Formats: sequence, C-alpha cells, structure tokens
Amino acid sequence: MAKVTLLKPEISKLDLTLYQSKVPAGFPSPATEYLGDTLDLNDYLINNPTASFFAKVEGDSMIGAGIFEGDLLVIDKSLNAKHKDIVIASVNDEFTVKRLDTRDGIQLIAENTAYKPIKLTGEMEFSIWGVVTGVVRKF
Repeated sequence: MAKVTLLKPEISKLDLTLYQSKVPAGFPSPATEYLGDTLDLNDYLINNPTASFFAKVEGDSMIGAGIFEGDLLVIDKSLNAKHKDIVIASVNDEFTVKRLDTRDGIQLIAENTAYKPIKLTGEMEFSIWGVVTGVVRKF
C-alpha cells in the first residue's frame, strides 16, 4: 500500500523563465530560443495555499496513475472528493493515496494490480484528507 507523509508547504515566490516554445517529445524540431513569461511553481501547482499540503509517497500502489515512490503529491483539502479522484484518505488512522470509487459504496482503488481494493465498511474509521491535484518528481 502506498503511504504518504504530509508536509505543509511554506509559500515563497520564485519566478523562473518559461520558454514560449514547446519541447517535442517525438521527433526533434529546430531549436528556437523564445523566452516567454516567468512561471512560479507555487502559482502553477497550488490553487488554495491555505488548504494545500505536500505529501511524500512511499510504496508502489499508484504506479498506474503515474505516481511513484518518492514523488511529492500536491493535495488540496478544500476540494470535495468525487468519484475517480485520487485522494489522501485516512483508514483506521493510517494515511494512504488511492483512487476514490463511489459507484457501489465507497472503495479505495490502487492503480497497481498487485493490490486489492479497500472496500470501506461501517466498522472502519475513514476520512478523506484531500484531493491530489498534482505530482512533483525529481530525477
């Protein structure tokens, strides 16, 4: 199961240059050096700073969603989770990151076939801490 450690971001401003031209992921194209605006990753990744957190991922249960061990998740606690959202949930006092399935009751679905869904029952303590809105990966 992928576990997460919650981290509260300290908001500071750092504008970096954003090139106007896109970088092809297919065939190379002629290089263009068009400097564009600046980009602050806080502005790009965080919509609601007072309700946002980072969490570091541990485990491999979400690899099918492109979330890998060591990634930082951007979590917004102000959003109402809906079906198919990736959420940070607390199940019996343990945090986990999973996809929310609300079609037939509530289930937390891993994005790795090695893990079974967590079908929530009335005996389980359960809460959703927030909705994952972004992933930051460092190579």
